[in-house]
Amino acid sequence: MKLTRRAFSAGVAGTAGLAAFGGYQSAWAARTNELNILCWEGYNSDEVLQPFRNAHSGSSIKAESGTSDPDMINKLRAGEVNVWDLINVNQPWAREQLHPEGLIKPLNKDRFMPYFDKMLPEFAKPYPLAFAANGDLIGMPQRYGPFSFVVNTDKISRDMAEDQGWKLFLDPKMKGRYGVLTYDNWNIMHMCLTGDQNPFAPITGDGLATFRKTAESIFGGAKLLTDDLVAMNLALINGEIDAYFTGGTYTSSPARFDGASNVRAITPRSGPVDGKGGVVWVELTSAVNNPNPSNLTEDFLEYVQGADVSKAVAFAEGTYNPVSQMGNAEVMSKFNSEELDAIQWDSLGEEMSRSLDYQVISSYDALNEIYNAAKRG
Repeated sequence: MKLTRRAFSAGVAGTAGLAAFGGYQSAWAARTNELNILCWEGYNSDEVLQPFRNAHSGSSIKAESGTSDPDMINKLRAGEVNVWDLINVNQPWAREQLHPEGLIKPLNKDRFMPYFDKMLPEFAKPYPLAFAANGDLIGMPQRYGPFSFVVNTDKISRDMAEDQGWKLFLDPKMKGRYGVLTYDNWNIMHMCLTGDQNPFAPITGDGLATFRKTAESIFGGAKLLTDDLVAMNLALINGEIDAYFTGGTYTSSPARFDGASNVRAITPRSGPVDGKGGVVWVELTSAVNNPNPSNLTEDFLEYVQGADVSKAVAFAEGTYNPVSQMGNAEVMSKFNSEELDAIQWDSLGEEMSRSLDYQVISSYDALNEIYNAAKRG
């Protein structure tokens, strides 16, 4: 099953396929000068990695980006726990799977807890999903973003879109006026919310029939289906569509940064789960429980908390996102007005307050079967 935020191919920085890790066995004994990072795109960019390499001359610093959280986690389950030192995935996985399965290990609280004090209010509490049930610190938050849908505000006002929320896509007048960005797990989540269902609670019986009706309606009214966010934004800008189902700061930011401020990510004002209709993803970076640990693991995790690197992570790889470190005035000073507008800083706090944390979809297999049938139809 494909549980991705991003739907494009993975890139690799500084290495040709770390996944073929057999060639690294000879290096396992020399872990004082080696660091291997499994991550979402951005952390594998030279802009992020090269300064750390320069500061640790003679060390091997490599990173590989993944295509889905489960795929990255399955690498560790398959034995690559012996290869990787850091893993960067979305927020539910550390506490629900990685930590219980012994795939990651606790971080040094004395070293990392002070960084929460300078994070944005949503994370400074500190962020609960960064901790295991026993209180261990199991990951550090950085990139994040609300993820619901996107409109062209020249055609659909922000106020109207926020007020109607997901029901916008069930309006008969919208038929043929919107696209579906086919990030499948997000589509399933969002279709549940459209049908006033909780995607993170079990859905059975009549609930599956409700989901089927919603999925068939959304796909039946769509003019365009694609997993290419650039193509979707172009269709929105060119007037081919007026909105697209599934999108957020992450997908709209490239168009906004290029000057198309009428491309706006929308978070519904209300919804079916605790009054909320939006969802937010948050990346956590955790230390892999490698039996031959690198002495550079926590050094790198501390390094990416810095102002210059936080900004590099936020504006890496052609899509732009806020970072939790923007609560620090030194980090905020790195962003200009155009960059803040690209990530919709004006409404970010408000949108976060309307959003649920991304969680694992409880009835994914059953919903996915219905979803794919509706998509084919």
